[in-house]
Amino acid sequence: MTEISNVARLSEPLKFAYWVPNVSGGLVVSTIEQRTGWDFDYNKKLARIAEESGFEYALTQTRYAASYGADKQHEATSFSLALLAATERLKVIAAVHPGMWHPGVLAKYIITADHISNGRAAVNIVSGWLKSEFTNFGLEWLEHDERYVRTEEFINVLRGLWTEKEYSQSGKYYNITDFTLNPAPVDVPGRAHPEIFFGGNSTAAQATAGRVADWYFSNGKDLEGFKDNIAGVVASAGEARRGTAGQLAAPRFGLNGFVIARDSEKEARDTLREIVEKAHKPAVQGFRDAVQEAGAATKDGKGMWADSTFEDLIQYNDGFKTQLIGTPEQIAERIVEYKKIGVNLFLTCYLHFQEEVAAFGRDILPIVRELEADLARKHGTELDLSITPAAQAVAV
Repeated sequence: MTEISNVARLSEPLKFAYWVPNVSGGLVVSTIEQRTGWDFDYNKKLARIAEESGFEYALTQTRYAASYGADKQHEATSFSLALLAATERLKVIAAVHPGMWHPGVLAKYIITADHISNGRAAVNIVSGWLKSEFTNFGLEWLEHDERYVRTEEFINVLRGLWTEKEYSQSGKYYNITDFTLNPAPVDVPGRAHPEIFFGGNSTAAQATAGRVADWYFSNGKDLEGFKDNIAGVVASAGEARRGTAGQLAAPRFGLNGFVIARDSEKEARDTLREIVEKAHKPAVQGFRDAVQEAGAATKDGKGMWADSTFEDLIQYNDGFKTQLIGTPEQIAERIVEYKKIGVNLFLTCYLHFQEEVAAFGRDILPIVRELEADLARKHGTELDLSITPAAQAVAV
């Protein structure tokens, strides 16, 4: 039985997101059938399905060059804006690299997207791991921990320009002088500014997230592994006095997971086995070589993908590790175990996105809500379903 963490928010319903398949090849590097398209028409329909199925967020991937078998990619910020324009409630998170964007330009872009979408734009700041994307563009490639120094300055500029007038910041990578962006982002109740997501497994990443990110994203992890990540972020947030008067709110936690829901656990496990057996071995090995070099570059060897096996990397964000595999009941129970340790959001991916996102909302999400409600009551509180996407849709 998993103990309840002191960072678990039992009265708040879990949030659910999906990876936007805006790159070709699906979300596993395998020749197994994936009824998933990377074109805009497919993604527009998917976003509307997700919105009606109880998903609150979508995360658009950022990639500029072919890697891990994905030979075609749509740019993340423009694709996100198009999805925002095609939906009514879905929040779309655009992944961006510091070093490829100036934070002031991105801040202005996101404000415009925020107004177009009535307050639904968000960003995921990705410090970068694919060296060739930077060097082949003629951009500076920083060593691992230094990338997080730049990222922290980048996030501070975003937040400052979104929340202050005549904002100034003097740093190693960015210098802003008395700058005001008008209009400001949309005033959304309960939101200080467009949400800032940020990910990474290394000690440097956890420290940065604890100081400046609204959300900490992690690759797939088992329960014990993600407990360690949460502890690192919480320690950094505590040193920054987050959650106290006059400081930033405490960070929240999101976790990646690949969902295989079937009528029986055996059927789900057989599907996973087929994915692995049909892995595109040269593409996975090439990806493994690139990312494990990046992971080994950290001072303590705890970087992203540092402990990932070949099989893990077939889902290139370690989604199998989270083990959302089995019947709807088993998956719902697993999800709530993660809530107990402090997870607030699941970032999900699938073989067949449109049909399986719909099935998640129909078959798994209702069980999750029942289990969450029971868990809350057992610990002397109530689950506040008024803040779920389903309740907000009815209110509209």
